[in-house]
Amino acid sequence: MLVGGLLLSLSAFHYYTAGFGLLREVTHRGIHLAFVLGLIFLVFAARKHDGDRVHPSTLFRPGGVPIYDWIFAIAVAISSLYVPWIFEDLVFRVGNPSAMDVAMGTITIVLMIEATRRSIGWGLPLIAIVAILYALYGNWFPGIFLHPGASWSVLVNHLYLTSQGIYGVALGVVATYVFHFVLFGVLATRVGLGRLFLGVAASVAGRFAGGPAKISIFGSALFGMISGSSVANTVTVGSLTIPMMIRLGYQRHFAAAIESTAATGGQITPPIMGAAAFLMVEFLNLPYATIVIAAIVPAFMHFFGVLMQVHFEAKRSGMRGLTDAEIPKLRDVFARDWPAVAPLFALIVVLFTGYTPYLAAFWGITGCMLIGLTSNRPVAGLALILAIGIAAPTEILRMPGVNLGLTLAAFAIMAHGVLMRSTEGRKRVADMIDAFILGAKYAIGVGAAAATVGVIVGVVTLTGVGFKISWIVTSLADQWAKAVLGFLPFLPFGPSSATLFFTLVLTGIVCILLGCGVPTTANYIIMVTVAAPALGMLGVTPLVAHFFVFYYGILADITPPVAISAYAGASMAGADPFRTGNTAFRLALGKVLVPFVFVFSPSMLIMVPSFTWTEFLGSTAACIISISLLSASFSGWLLAPLAGWERWVLALAAIPLILATPLSAAIGFLIAAPVLVRQVIARRARMAPT
Repeated sequence: MLVGGLLLSLSAFHYYTAGFGLLREVTHRGIHLAFVLGLIFLVFAARKHDGDRVHPSTLFRPGGVPIYDWIFAIAVAISSLYVPWIFEDLVFRVGNPSAMDVAMGTITIVLMIEATRRSIGWGLPLIAIVAILYALYGNWFPGIFLHPGASWSVLVNHLYLTSQGIYGVALGVVATYVFHFVLFGVLATRVGLGRLFLGVAASVAGRFAGGPAKISIFGSALFGMISGSSVANTVTVGSLTIPMMIRLGYQRHFAAAIESTAATGGQITPPIMGAAAFLMVEFLNLPYATIVIAAIVPAFMHFFGVLMQVHFEAKRSGMRGLTDAEIPKLRDVFARDWPAVAPLFALIVVLFTGYTPYLAAFWGITGCMLIGLTSNRPVAGLALILAIGIAAPTEILRMPGVNLGLTLAAFAIMAHGVLMRSTEGRKRVADMIDAFILGAKYAIGVGAAAATVGVIVGVVTLTGVGFKISWIVTSLADQWAKAVLGFLPFLPFGPSSATLFFTLVLTGIVCILLGCGVPTTANYIIMVTVAAPALGMLGVTPLVAHFFVFYYGILADITPPVAISAYAGASMAGADPFRTGNTAFRLALGKVLVPFVFVFSPSMLIMVPSFTWTEFLGSTAACIISISLLSASFSGWLLAPLAGWERWVLALAAIPLILATPLSAAIGFLIAAPVLVRQVIARRARMAPT
């Protein structure tokens, strides 16, 4: 009851501040951090085999929670609120912390790292610990990594008392944007929007070869519009598609891998993207609408890459689609759940008419409650669409009192709907409360990770190690470029393009390796801090550099050994988690060249100053062909089975296409031509009557 009450309070706090004004920055972040870290010690046991809190209540386990966890929860809540409490006085002693400042900072850092370990595992805490040791003992490191080293009080001052560390951008974005959109995704699913999307996906894609697998991809793409979480996407869509795939003959690990790979696209699918997208807003100082538009084509390429892999696998394995009796009728799907689209419509309209993302989320959440509690869903949906459709574009929402008036009107309609149906109304209220609690529970792990990433970012800014690593990467890439061009002078790369290519290769490899132990959001922040300067030195625009890291960072959720999305799918399929993770990673490789294309042809992101339709259409077409060739190579099928040498040739042919120039396209097609000709002949032979 206590934990449920605290989770509900956290959601209510964020819902209210989103609609009626945020608190002072450090106060808002401090309250969020106190709730998040305190709750982790009450929700997550110190050891996994202790399980959920199911122990009986005793003197030393009040409420089934060990007494030391109660102490940790209270201590970290107090230390998290200490900075907002003393903020007015802090300006006079930043750089000269008191003994109490150091003590409170030490408690926060130690318990925050432990909370992160409990909620997401060892990967990120270990990196944070290594970063702290590097900051303290920099004078022990050799060569370029040498620095004078910092005392513990100096480090605590930087990480705890300034906005360069724990209370920095990462925590601010989670507390200001991410929490609200996670909550909206949970509520939208409860009122039927997820069911609508899955029904549409089944109606559109179910009849084709490998039908359930393609439903999984289309469903994940649609559900990704309201969920920025890979795991939530996997669990929600997978509950329908994974059993269907297994029933049609897919191996269990392969069915789970398809769903988890498609689900990772939820983080890059507009309009509700993952936490990294909101961090991009803060890092680049761009409107969220700009990020959303820039993500449209990369998101399409993600799902197209998975679709092509699955299509070729289905053709190779002879997997059938669903029968007409198994496919829902599109008309029936919309007739049942169309009102659930109204909250998403409200969110998108408010977002794209110049209001803040958190106000857009506020109206999306309010719309979900309205649809969920009213006695007449179609009328409520139409009313919401009309009210927001008129108020947002005409700037009425900016007038004093209008936002409050519309909110009170919505709550009056909800109250009427509940009172009109007392028994069912109480059930619906309980369901909404449960959704608020669940939304907060989903978000607490992200909040702890964001605060811990603040430690890593703080060490980078304190020691300057980010620029040192950038220099190492660009120097190594330059040496590789000179060596390769000296050996293969006929390649369609100039010296600068070759250096950029190898810098991108190194950055992508590090993103993937870092993803082995760090979740997507943390991966993005660390790599942007370290790699973005290197790409900037080579002339890559900031938006493109951030999207490159973001796109590769998405692979973190399906990269073993910490492939949380793949493991969620494996648990639903009853499959081996590690095998599922490896297969999911292989399925994701079909789109591995996509970020290279938009680096060399930035128009693919649309929202760049150098945008031209010619470059956009050329790069998009080149990317589609490159994905198709690479997917065929990995799957062993194009129009007919591929021999081993043909798979290697197609993979090689895909590489020049990343430049998206007429010359590179001609080279790619020339390399692929023998395979394409042989595939056409083989297909005709297979289709010929015996």
